Amino acid sequence: MSYEIIEKLKQAIGDYKDTEKLEEIGRVIESGDGIVKIYGLKNVKSQEIIIVETEKKEIKALALNLEEDSVGALILGDYTDIKSKDIVKRTNNLLSIPVNENLLGRVVNPLGEALDGKGPLFGNEEPTLCLLEKDAPSVLDREPVDTPLHTGIKTIDSMIPIGRGQRELIIGDRQTGKSAIALDTIINQSIDTYHKTPICIYVAIGQKESKIAKTVEILKNSGALKYTIIVSASASSGAALWYLAPYAGCAIGEYFRDKGQDAVVIYDDLSKHAFAYRQISLLLRRPPGREAYPGDIFYLHSRLLERAAKLSKEKGGGSLTALPIIETQLGDVTAYIPTNVISITDGQIYLESDLFNQGIKPAVNIGLSVSRVGSKAQTPAMKKVAGKLRLELAQFRELQAFVQFSSDVDEATKKKIQRGQIITEALKQQDLSPLPFEKQIIILYAVLNGYFDKTDLSELSPLQEKLMENIEKLHYEKILEPLKKTGVLTEEIEKELKAVLAKL
Repeated sequence: MSYEIIEKLKQAIGDYKDTEKLEEIGRVIESGDGIVKIYGLKNVKSQEIIIVETEKKEIKALALNLEEDSVGALILGDYTDIKSKDIVKRTNNLLSIPVNENLLGRVVNPLGEALDGKGPLFGNEEPTLCLLEKDAPSVLDREPVDTPLHTGIKTIDSMIPIGRGQRELIIGDRQTGKSAIALDTIINQSIDTYHKTPICIYVAIGQKESKIAKTVEILKNSGALKYTIIVSASASSGAALWYLAPYAGCAIGEYFRDKGQDAVVIYDDLSKHAFAYRQISLLLRRPPGREAYPGDIFYLHSRLLERAAKLSKEKGGGSLTALPIIETQLGDVTAYIPTNVISITDGQIYLESDLFNQGIKPAVNIGLSVSRVGSKAQTPAMKKVAGKLRLELAQFRELQAFVQFSSDVDEATKKKIQRGQIITEALKQQDLSPLPFEKQIIILYAVLNGYFDKTDLSELSPLQEKLMENIEKLHYEKILEPLKKTGVLTEEIEKELKAVLAKL
């Protein structure tokens, strides 16, 4: 063999590039009810997206169970075409959702696909991919919660204050006004100017599509849709989307939080989320525990809610506030899921059917409701005015129960009961009518300082409206404006307010 031929062979061998690409594949062993069992894929990660190749199309799935000889995966789509022996491929990508500012005012599903028919979500802009499952910020990355998130509801802002970065549970039986509190909170952000408007994410889990459409309409009509994102996993969606919805909402909230903005995410509701996870776990043959829920049901919600935090200045100073909703059965807060979530959150707003049926709206049971952040998340004016409100109401509720069994009541007790009735009436509020915090302060000041004591209960609501109209027209610059800007009830404002109230 001549020298030239040897050189050419060497060059050809040196220039050779292997164009074949090796792929790790598996095969479907069994499929049904949105779950597939796969043989192979020994290097697949938990929460990784995998692709099932059927005869008609490729279907995405999410790897959840990593067993010794098989992988259990959750189908993210229609599973009816999947058959045994179908090929499954890895993507090496963990489950994530595309996010940027274009999502504001839109309705999306937990996979980041538009559901509102308003066209593409991102156009030419490149979105950021945010992981659905992510570690919560560490203790050193956090700051104490001290900035108020006003709900516009007198009862809550005065006695159960919510701070930005807090996790406050809304709990109660069905049809007691849980979702109404969440919607009021979103709507109130457009009229509350004390702090910058937060981005609101409303996660609807297992709700009727007609209810979700109604929610969108309410937010649109109140001008709140422009800073709200709705993540919808409706009743007609499978358990897979119900399970992923809260994590998708949390990932969207984290995107804004990490940019230094404030965000509020509402999970409506986590009872259905736990129900969907139980269904998935039983289909994956995981061992059942109490009430047939899997052993890691506490971890399911704790890893979600711990991601809500107020970040330190070094991390941008953003915050993510979580308002999870839990539905109880016949007022039983000692059931498995309610006790789990109560122990994770920083307080709860407990809504009671009996109060609701008596016409007390919002039907908040002050005795069982608590905010573990407390007055740290209140404006100085609200702290000053509402300090004794909870005590007065608690005394009234106790006396009211006691007086039912007694015919003779002394004058002092009668006065306390009458005062309690006036406070209860003043705290009543209709759905979708949040009140800015500066107006709440004026009403609470008037009630707690005895200016409404001689008023009939039936005349209290019109009197409140008359008072607010008068202050808005004639005393806006001296009372409302400084309260709105500073959040402090100074001696000058108080003097001016007393002069107005004396003329009632």
